[in-house]
Formats: sequence, C-alpha cells, structure tokens
Amino acid sequence: PQFSTEWIKTRLLADGALDGLEEQARAILLTMINTGARPSEIANLMPDHIRLDHHHPHIIITTDNREDQRELKSKNSDRKIPLLGVSLKAMQTFPNGFPLYHDNPTLSDITNRYLTQNNLRETPQHTAYSLRHSFEERLRRAKIDDRIRAELFGHTYHREKYGEPSIEELTESAQAIAI
Repeated sequence: PQFSTEWIKTRLLADGALDGLEEQARAILLTMINTGARPSEIANLMPDHIRLDHHHPHIIITTDNREDQRELKSKNSDRKIPLLGVSLKAMQTFPNGFPLYHDNPTLSDITNRYLTQNNLRETPQHTAYSLRHSFEERLRRAKIDDRIRAELFGHTYHREKYGEPSIEELTESAQAIAI
C-alpha cells in the first residue's frame, strides 16, 4: 500500500522522526518521497548522475557510463527524475551518492526495521517501498498525464511515443505534488 500524504507529512517528516536512522539510509528514504525511485536506484547513483547544479536539479537512473554496469529492472527504467522539496534537500546532503549502500542489500532491512521500531508504518503492510506507491498515487490524484507518470516511474507507456518529455516538463509535473 501507499503511505497517505498526511502520514508522510505528520509522521515520517515530523521533527526528529527519522533522526535515529543511519544518515545515508535516511537521505535515501527522503529522496524516495518526491522521486518515486526504487531504493536500490537511489543507493546506486553514481556522482555524475546527480545533477544538483542544473537549473532543474535531477537524478539520472541509467546504466550508461556505469563502471559496474548494474542492470536496471527494465529498459524503461532508464530515466531522469526531478529533485524537489525534501528529496532535493536529502540529495544535497549527499551530492556524491551513497557509498555505504552501493550494491548493499541491507538497506531495506535497516530502513524497514527502523520504521517498525519507531511506529512509522501506517499499517503493518507498509514498507519503505510504499513511498514509491505514494508518489504515483499523488501524481494520479493531481491528474498528471499518463505519459509523464510513466516517464517518472520508468514504466512502459502503452501508446505511441512522440518525443521525450523535457526535464522542465517533468519538474513542472512533479512540483504539483512535491512535499
């Protein structure tokens, strides 16, 4: 299930709620809120795929120019995602990425254990990954175009594609729901 926007704002982002979570894991969790990116996609970002100095700050999820050539879930997963709100602030804290969690499978366990121990799961079924679902639900409720949503999520778009949405268009759409 997705976290409700109210839960994110009042519980996950409450003062001190995430202070006990290891700082890189916390930043990855916060980055998920406004990007909808998978935790592993964020954890494995290379420094040259973090564009904080761009007019529209963003991250690039790709295998291009990766020294380890980590495979993405699908060819559609190769994408640019704007950084806004708490997600931008989190990435500014780690402008070179997250070396502690690069190809480290413990991230989900650490994050989900912290959420459980601190009563930060909206229901027992909620996990850190639920933030990805929350991002999509917020986009859907804001009536963001299906093509833009597919681009942001790395999903297959099931209609004919004409051109690619620009980072400016993606940013404008994501800004409508940023926390």
